Amino acid sequence: MDGIRWRTNGAVDQEAVMMIHNLVSTIIPVFNRPQMLRVAVASVLAQSHRPIEIIIADDGSTDQTPEVARELVEQAPEIIHYARHENAGPGPTRELGRTLARGEFLQYLDSDDRLLPNKFSDQIAVLRDHPECSVAYGITRLVDHNGQVLADPFKWTARDIPELFPGLLVDRWWCTHTPLYRRSLTDQIGPWCDMRWSQDWEYDSRIGALGTKLIHCGTHVSEHVHHDGVRQTSSASWTTDPTRLRNRVQLMNVLWKGATKAGVPQSAPERQHFARWCFAIGRNCAAQAMRPEALQCFDLAESAAGPHGAGRKGISFYRLLFNTFGAAATRRLESLTRRVRRRPGAATMEQSFASTKAGK
Repeated sequence: MDGIRWRTNGAVDQEAVMMIHNLVSTIIPVFNRPQMLRVAVASVLAQSHRPIEIIIADDGSTDQTPEVARELVEQAPEIIHYARHENAGPGPTRELGRTLARGEFLQYLDSDDRLLPNKFSDQIAVLRDHPECSVAYGITRLVDHNGQVLADPFKWTARDIPELFPGLLVDRWWCTHTPLYRRSLTDQIGPWCDMRWSQDWEYDSRIGALGTKLIHCGTHVSEHVHHDGVRQTSSASWTTDPTRLRNRVQLMNVLWKGATKAGVPQSAPERQHFARWCFAIGRNCAAQAMRPEALQCFDLAESAAGPHGAGRKGISFYRLLFNTFGAAATRRLESLTRRVRRRPGAATMEQSFASTKAGK
Protein backbone atom coordinates (compact mmCIF):
# COMPACT_ATOMS: atom_id res chain seq x y z
CA MET A 1 0.00 0.00 0.00
CA ASP A 2 2.95 2.25 -0.68
CA GLY A 3 2.10 5.87 -1.34
CA ILE A 4 -1.04 5.98 0.81
CA ARG A 5 0.40 5.17 4.22
CA TRP A 6 0.14 8.84 5.16
CA ARG A 7 -2.40 10.40 2.85
CA THR A 8 -3.82 13.80 3.80
CA ASN A 9 -6.60 14.09 1.26
CA GLY A 10 -9.31 11.87 -0.11
CA ALA A 11 -7.97 11.46 -3.63
CA VAL A 12 -7.13 7.93 -4.73
CA ASP A 13 -7.39 5.97 -7.96
CA GLN A 14 -9.87 3.24 -7.00
CA GLU A 15 -8.90 1.10 -9.99
CA ALA A 16 -5.34 0.98 -8.64
CA VAL A 17 -6.48 -0.50 -5.32
CA MET A 18 -6.42 -4.24 -6.02
CA MET A 19 -8.30 -6.76 -3.90
CA ILE A 20 -6.14 -9.23 -1.97
CA HIS A 21 -7.54 -12.69 -1.23
CA ASN A 22 -8.21 -13.42 2.47
CA LEU A 23 -7.10 -9.94 3.56
CA VAL A 24 -9.39 -8.16 6.04
CA SER A 25 -9.40 -4.37 5.76
CA THR A 26 -10.49 -2.60 8.95
CA ILE A 27 -11.59 1.00 8.50
CA ILE A 28 -11.47 3.15 11.63
CA PRO A 29 -12.97 6.64 11.28
CA VAL A 30 -11.75 8.97 14.01
CA PHE A 31 -12.21 12.53 15.20
CA ASN A 32 -10.35 13.80 18.27
CA ARG A 33 -10.02 10.45 20.08
CA PRO A 34 -6.29 9.76 20.35
CA GLN A 35 -6.33 7.36 23.30
CA MET A 36 -9.46 5.51 22.21
CA LEU A 37 -7.87 5.11 18.79
CA ARG A 38 -4.93 3.27 20.37
CA VAL A 39 -7.30 0.77 22.01
CA ALA A 40 -9.35 0.24 18.84
CA VAL A 41 -6.21 -0.37 16.75
CA ALA A 42 -4.81 -2.74 19.37
CA SER A 43 -8.00 -4.82 19.21
CA VAL A 44 -7.48 -5.29 15.47
CA LEU A 45 -3.79 -6.12 15.82
CA ALA A 46 -4.79 -8.80 18.34
CA GLN A 47 -6.84 -10.69 15.74
CA SER A 48 -5.89 -14.34 15.32
CA HIS A 49 -6.51 -14.04 11.58
CA ARG A 50 -3.88 -12.85 9.13
CA PRO A 51 -3.45 -11.06 6.77
CA ILE A 52 -4.99 -7.80 7.96
CA GLU A 53 -4.69 -4.12 7.22
CA ILE A 54 -5.91 -1.13 9.24
CA ILE A 55 -6.91 2.14 7.63
CA ILE A 56 -7.21 5.05 10.05
CA ALA A 57 -9.48 7.62 8.41
CA ASP A 58 -9.16 10.96 10.17
CA ASP A 59 -12.13 13.32 9.93
CA GLY A 60 -10.07 16.48 10.33
CA SER A 61 -9.01 15.99 13.97
CA THR A 62 -7.79 19.12 15.74
CA ASP A 63 -6.01 17.52 18.70
CA GLN A 64 -3.22 14.92 19.08
CA THR A 65 -5.00 12.27 17.00
CA PRO A 66 -2.77 12.73 13.90
CA GLU A 67 0.36 12.39 16.02
CA VAL A 68 -0.97 9.22 17.65
CA ALA A 69 -1.90 7.87 14.23
CA ARG A 70 1.64 8.58 12.99
CA GLU A 71 3.08 6.64 15.92
CA LEU A 72 0.82 3.71 15.17
CA VAL A 73 1.77 3.71 11.49
CA GLU A 74 5.47 3.77 12.39
CA GLN A 75 5.02 0.78 14.71
CA ALA A 76 3.45 -1.40 12.00
CA PRO A 77 3.82 0.30 8.59
CA GLU A 78 3.08 -2.91 6.72
CA ILE A 79 -0.35 -3.12 8.38
CA ILE A 80 -1.47 0.34 9.50
CA HIS A 81 -2.21 3.19 7.10
CA TYR A 82 -3.52 6.71 7.57
CA ALA A 83 -5.68 9.05 5.50
CA ARG A 84 -7.10 12.43 6.39
CA HIS A 85 -9.61 14.88 4.99
CA GLU A 86 -11.41 17.99 6.19
CA ASN A 87 -14.23 17.38 8.63
CA ALA A 88 -17.16 15.84 6.75
CA GLY A 89 -18.84 13.43 9.17
CA PRO A 90 -18.63 9.68 9.72
CA GLY A 91 -20.14 8.58 6.41
CA PRO A 92 -17.65 10.32 4.10
CA THR A 93 -14.84 9.37 6.49
CA ARG A 94 -15.69 5.67 6.31
CA GLU A 95 -15.93 6.12 2.55
CA LEU A 96 -12.41 7.60 2.51
CA GLY A 97 -11.20 4.40 4.14
CA ARG A 98 -13.27 2.16 1.89
CA THR A 99 -11.72 3.59 -1.27
CA LEU A 100 -8.28 2.63 0.04
CA ALA A 101 -9.18 -0.86 1.27
CA ARG A 102 -7.65 -3.85 -0.51
CA GLY A 103 -9.21 -6.69 1.45
CA GLU A 104 -11.52 -9.47 0.35
CA PHE A 105 -13.43 -8.63 3.53
CA LEU A 106 -14.28 -5.25 5.06
CA GLN A 107 -14.64 -4.39 8.74
CA TYR A 108 -15.88 -1.03 10.03
CA LEU A 109 -14.83 -0.13 13.56
CA ASP A 110 -15.64 3.15 15.28
CA SER A 111 -12.72 4.53 17.26
CA ASP A 112 -14.46 4.14 20.64
CA ASP A 113 -15.27 0.42 20.23
CA ARG A 114 -13.20 -2.73 19.95
CA LEU A 115 -13.10 -6.19 18.42
CA LEU A 116 -12.51 -9.52 20.13
CA PRO A 117 -9.48 -11.54 18.91
CA ASN A 118 -11.51 -14.32 17.29
CA LYS A 119 -13.76 -12.06 15.22
CA PHE A 120 -12.20 -12.35 11.80
CA SER A 121 -11.36 -16.06 12.09
CA ASP A 122 -14.87 -17.04 13.17
CA GLN A 123 -16.71 -14.88 10.68
CA ILE A 124 -14.54 -15.75 7.70
CA ALA A 125 -14.97 -19.44 8.51
CA VAL A 126 -18.77 -19.26 8.29
CA LEU A 127 -18.62 -17.14 5.15
CA ARG A 128 -16.39 -19.75 3.51
CA ASP A 129 -18.88 -22.43 4.53
CA HIS A 130 -21.84 -20.38 3.26
CA PRO A 131 -20.96 -18.79 -0.09
CA GLU A 132 -24.59 -17.70 -0.50
CA CYS A 133 -24.13 -15.28 2.42
CA SER A 134 -22.38 -11.92 2.05
CA VAL A 135 -22.36 -10.79 5.68
CA ALA A 136 -21.31 -12.65 8.83
CA TYR A 137 -22.06 -11.41 12.31
CA GLY A 138 -21.79 -12.57 15.90
CA ILE A 139 -22.61 -11.50 19.44
CA THR A 140 -21.74 -8.01 20.62
CA ARG A 141 -21.71 -7.10 24.31
CA LEU A 142 -22.00 -3.69 25.92
CA VAL A 143 -19.15 -2.76 28.27
CA ASP A 144 -17.96 0.31 30.15
CA HIS A 145 -14.57 1.92 29.57
CA ASN A 146 -13.01 -0.47 32.10
CA GLY A 147 -14.34 -3.52 30.30
CA GLN A 148 -17.06 -4.35 32.81
CA VAL A 149 -19.97 -6.01 31.03
CA LEU A 150 -23.17 -3.95 31.12
CA ALA A 151 -25.30 -6.06 28.76
CA ASP A 152 -24.62 -9.39 27.10
CA PRO A 153 -25.81 -9.80 24.44
CA PHE A 154 -26.23 -6.23 23.23
CA LYS A 155 -29.22 -5.56 20.98
CA TRP A 156 -30.35 -8.60 18.92
CA THR A 157 -26.87 -9.83 18.11
CA ALA A 158 -27.44 -13.25 19.72
CA ARG A 159 -30.36 -13.97 17.40
CA ASP A 160 -29.97 -15.93 14.19
CA ILE A 161 -31.52 -13.49 11.73
CA PRO A 162 -31.31 -14.41 8.02
CA GLU A 163 -31.85 -10.92 6.51
CA LEU A 164 -31.69 -7.29 7.68
CA PHE A 165 -35.33 -6.57 6.83
CA PRO A 166 -37.92 -6.47 8.29
CA GLY A 167 -36.00 -5.91 11.56
CA LEU A 168 -34.47 -2.66 10.31
CA LEU A 169 -37.95 -1.12 10.36
CA VAL A 170 -37.90 -1.44 14.14
CA ASP A 171 -34.29 -0.72 15.00
CA ARG A 172 -30.71 -0.98 13.81
CA TRP A 173 -30.39 -4.24 15.69
CA TRP A 174 -26.60 -4.61 15.57
CA CYS A 175 -23.64 -2.24 15.88
CA THR A 176 -21.37 -0.92 13.14
CA HIS A 177 -18.58 -3.26 14.29
CA THR A 178 -20.76 -6.40 14.60
CA PRO A 179 -20.80 -7.52 10.93
CA LEU A 180 -17.99 -8.48 8.57
CA TYR A 181 -18.77 -7.79 4.90
CA ARG A 182 -17.59 -9.39 1.72
CA ARG A 183 -15.87 -6.78 -0.41
CA SER A 184 -18.03 -7.79 -3.37
CA LEU A 185 -21.12 -6.65 -1.45
CA THR A 186 -19.70 -3.27 -0.40
CA ASP A 187 -18.63 -2.64 -3.99
CA GLN A 188 -22.16 -3.45 -5.13
CA ILE A 189 -23.97 -1.08 -2.76
CA GLY A 190 -21.54 1.76 -3.34
CA PRO A 191 -20.43 4.79 -1.29
CA TRP A 192 -21.41 5.80 2.20
CA CYS A 193 -23.85 8.72 2.28
CA ASP A 194 -23.20 12.11 3.89
CA MET A 195 -26.02 11.98 6.47
CA ARG A 196 -24.69 13.36 9.76
CA TRP A 197 -26.72 10.87 11.78
CA SER A 198 -27.97 7.34 11.05
CA GLN A 199 -25.69 6.97 8.03
CA ASP A 200 -24.90 3.42 9.21
CA TRP A 201 -28.62 2.60 9.27
CA GLU A 202 -28.93 3.98 5.75
CA TYR A 203 -25.97 1.82 4.67
CA ASP A 204 -27.60 -1.28 6.12
CA SER A 205 -30.92 -0.47 4.44
CA ARG A 206 -29.25 -0.64 1.04
CA ILE A 207 -27.79 -4.00 1.95
CA GLY A 208 -31.17 -5.20 3.19
CA ALA A 209 -32.91 -3.98 0.05
CA LEU A 210 -30.88 -6.50 -1.95
CA GLY A 211 -32.17 -9.37 0.17
CA THR A 212 -28.59 -10.04 1.28
CA LYS A 213 -28.23 -13.27 3.24
CA LEU A 214 -26.66 -13.12 6.70
CA ILE A 215 -24.90 -15.86 8.66
CA HIS A 216 -24.33 -15.95 12.43
CA CYS A 217 -20.97 -17.32 13.59
CA GLY A 218 -22.28 -18.22 17.05
CA THR A 219 -19.54 -16.54 19.11
CA HIS A 220 -18.86 -13.19 20.77
CA VAL A 221 -17.07 -10.94 18.29
CA SER A 222 -17.03 -7.32 19.54
CA GLU A 223 -17.58 -4.87 22.38
CA HIS A 224 -19.62 -1.69 22.22
CA VAL A 225 -18.13 0.73 24.73
CA HIS A 226 -20.31 2.97 26.88
CA HIS A 227 -18.28 6.01 27.93
CA ASP A 228 -18.66 9.62 29.01
CA GLY A 229 -16.81 11.09 26.04
CA VAL A 230 -18.37 13.01 23.18
CA ARG A 231 -20.52 10.93 20.85
CA GLN A 232 -22.02 11.91 17.55
CA THR A 233 -25.50 11.24 18.94
CA SER A 234 -24.91 13.36 22.06
CA SER A 235 -26.85 16.55 22.84
CA ALA A 236 -29.81 18.08 21.01
CA SER A 237 -33.32 16.67 20.90
CA TRP A 238 -34.63 14.19 18.37
CA THR A 239 -38.17 15.48 18.97
CA THR A 240 -37.68 19.26 18.71
CA ASP A 241 -34.43 19.99 16.85
CA PRO A 242 -35.33 20.75 13.18
CA THR A 243 -31.99 19.54 11.81
CA ARG A 244 -32.30 16.19 13.52
CA LEU A 245 -35.94 15.87 12.58
CA ARG A 246 -35.07 16.40 8.91
CA ASN A 247 -32.43 13.71 9.27
CA ARG A 248 -35.05 11.36 10.72
CA VAL A 249 -37.42 12.07 7.84
CA GLN A 250 -34.63 11.31 5.40
CA LEU A 251 -33.93 8.03 7.18
CA MET A 252 -37.63 7.08 7.16
CA ASN A 253 -37.74 7.55 3.39
CA VAL A 254 -34.64 5.41 2.92
CA LEU A 255 -35.93 2.64 5.18
CA TRP A 256 -39.28 2.53 3.46
CA LYS A 257 -37.64 2.41 0.04
CA GLY A 258 -35.41 -0.44 1.19
CA ALA A 259 -38.26 -2.37 2.80
CA THR A 260 -40.36 -2.01 -0.34
CA LYS A 261 -37.54 -3.27 -2.53
CA ALA A 262 -36.92 -6.16 -0.12
CA GLY A 263 -40.59 -7.11 -0.35
CA VAL A 264 -41.58 -6.79 3.29
CA PRO A 265 -45.27 -7.84 3.31
CA GLN A 266 -48.05 -5.66 4.67
CA SER A 267 -48.84 -8.34 7.25
CA ALA A 268 -45.41 -7.96 8.89
CA PRO A 269 -45.78 -6.42 12.38
CA GLU A 270 -42.57 -4.49 11.71
CA ARG A 271 -44.43 -2.46 9.06
CA GLN A 272 -47.10 -1.44 11.55
CA HIS A 273 -44.40 -0.45 14.04
CA PHE A 274 -42.71 1.60 11.32
CA ALA A 275 -46.00 3.31 10.52
CA ARG A 276 -46.42 4.41 14.16
CA TRP A 277 -42.81 5.60 14.21
CA CYS A 278 -43.33 7.69 11.07
CA PHE A 279 -46.54 9.07 12.57
CA ALA A 280 -44.69 10.08 15.77
CA ILE A 281 -41.97 11.85 13.79
CA GLY A 282 -44.63 13.55 11.69
CA ARG A 283 -46.31 14.88 14.83
CA ASN A 284 -42.97 16.21 16.08
CA CYS A 285 -42.41 17.93 12.74
CA ALA A 286 -45.93 19.39 12.83
CA ALA A 287 -45.32 20.79 16.32
CA GLN A 288 -42.24 22.56 14.94
CA ALA A 289 -44.20 24.00 11.99
CA MET A 290 -42.25 21.80 9.57
CA ARG A 291 -45.18 21.32 7.23
CA PRO A 292 -43.59 19.46 4.25
CA GLU A 293 -41.78 17.06 6.56
CA ALA A 294 -44.88 16.42 8.68
CA LEU A 295 -47.09 15.65 5.70
CA GLN A 296 -44.38 13.47 4.20
CA CYS A 297 -44.23 11.41 7.39
CA PHE A 298 -48.01 11.06 7.51
CA ASP A 299 -47.94 9.78 3.92
CA LEU A 300 -45.18 7.30 4.75
CA ALA A 301 -47.07 6.09 7.80
CA GLU A 302 -50.24 5.45 5.81
CA SER A 303 -48.32 3.65 3.07
CA ALA A 304 -46.52 1.42 5.56
CA ALA A 305 -49.68 0.61 7.52
CA GLY A 306 -51.74 -0.19 4.45
CA PRO A 307 -55.44 0.59 4.12
CA HIS A 308 -56.54 -1.37 7.19
CA GLY A 309 -53.40 -1.71 9.33
CA ALA A 310 -53.36 -0.90 13.05
CA GLY A 311 -50.53 1.56 12.45
CA ARG A 312 -52.90 3.84 10.55
CA LYS A 313 -54.91 4.85 13.60
CA GLY A 314 -55.18 8.61 14.23
CA ILE A 315 -53.20 9.78 11.20
CA SER A 316 -56.15 11.29 9.34
CA PHE A 317 -57.23 13.20 12.45
CA TYR A 318 -53.78 14.67 13.03
CA ARG A 319 -53.45 15.59 9.38
CA LEU A 320 -56.79 17.42 9.54
CA LEU A 321 -55.85 19.16 12.79
CA PHE A 322 -52.55 20.33 11.40
CA ASN A 323 -54.00 21.51 8.09
CA THR A 324 -56.86 23.34 9.82
CA PHE A 325 -55.35 24.85 12.96
CA GLY A 326 -51.60 24.82 12.30
CA ALA A 327 -48.54 24.10 14.41
CA ALA A 328 -49.63 25.77 17.67
CA ALA A 329 -52.72 23.59 18.16
CA THR A 330 -50.80 20.49 17.12
CA ARG A 331 -48.05 21.32 19.61
CA ARG A 332 -50.54 21.68 22.45
CA LEU A 333 -52.22 18.38 21.60
CA GLU A 334 -48.88 16.58 21.33
CA SER A 335 -47.83 17.93 24.73
CA LEU A 336 -51.07 16.71 26.27
CA THR A 337 -50.92 13.24 24.73
CA ARG A 338 -47.34 12.76 25.91
CA ARG A 339 -48.53 13.14 29.49
CA VAL A 340 -51.10 10.38 29.23
CA ARG A 341 -49.69 8.05 26.58
CA ARG A 342 -47.36 5.33 27.81
CA ARG A 343 -46.71 3.75 24.43
CA PRO A 344 -46.96 5.08 20.87
CA GLY A 345 -49.66 2.50 20.17
CA ALA A 346 -50.59 -1.15 20.28
CA ALA A 347 -48.81 -1.82 16.98
CA THR A 348 -45.37 -0.82 18.27
CA MET A 349 -42.65 -3.35 19.02
CA GLU A 350 -39.80 -3.41 21.52
CA GLN A 351 -36.58 -2.00 20.12
CA SER A 352 -33.41 -4.07 20.19
CA PHE A 353 -31.56 -2.19 22.93
CA ALA A 354 -34.53 -2.61 25.30
CA SER A 355 -34.18 -6.40 25.46
CA THR A 356 -30.40 -6.86 25.58
CA LYS A 357 -30.16 -8.16 29.13
CA ALA A 358 -32.66 -10.88 28.47
CA GLY A 359 -31.04 -11.82 25.19
CA LYS A 360 -34.36 -11.77 23.42
